[in-house]
This record gives sequence, C-alpha cells and structure tokens, in this order.
Amino acid sequence: MNKAELIVELAEKAGLKKQKAKKVLEAYMEIVTEKMSQNEEISIVGFGTLLPRPQNSRLARNPKTGTPVQIPARTTVKFKPGKFLLEAMNGSK
Repeated sequence: MNKAELIVELAEKAGLKKQKAKKVLEAYMEIVTEKMSQNEEISIVGFGTLLPRPQNSRLARNPKTGTPVQIPARTTVKFKPGKFLLEAMNGSK
C-alpha cells in the first residue's frame, strides 16, 4: 500500500474527504518525524511502539572492489508491534 492508497482508505474508514484525510496523514508523519529526531519514542497502545535506535559506526566492504569503508554512526527506527496487532495478524488464541 502506498501513501495515496492509505489516504483513500483513511478517508473511507473515518468518513472524511480525501483532502482532510491527506492533511491528517501528513500531520501525523510530521509529528512522528519531529519526535523521532528528538529521540522520543511513540507508543500507541495495542498497535505498537516506534523506538529510536542508535547504531554504532562500523567497518564494511565495497562489494565490487573489496575496499574497506567506514559507515558512520546513525539513529534508525525500530517498530515493536503491540499485543492487539500481533493477535490480529496471527489470529486470536
């Protein structure tokens, strides 16, 4: 599913016009981006948690030449699914 398809589904489920759904989605993405850049976690009970995860710098190799390349330290995002999401994906037990 891409962004345009998500906007259509969001509009249908929430009973909104597509423009309104697009604004809601863009606001959500802006908030998530802002909070992640501030190393804050975002938790939606039952759905999951977005966690900023630091990665150390490391040495890798260029696959073509075999030359060592230093990959700098960075922060990435980890998603930890919530209980209800996992149950919905795997069937309730």
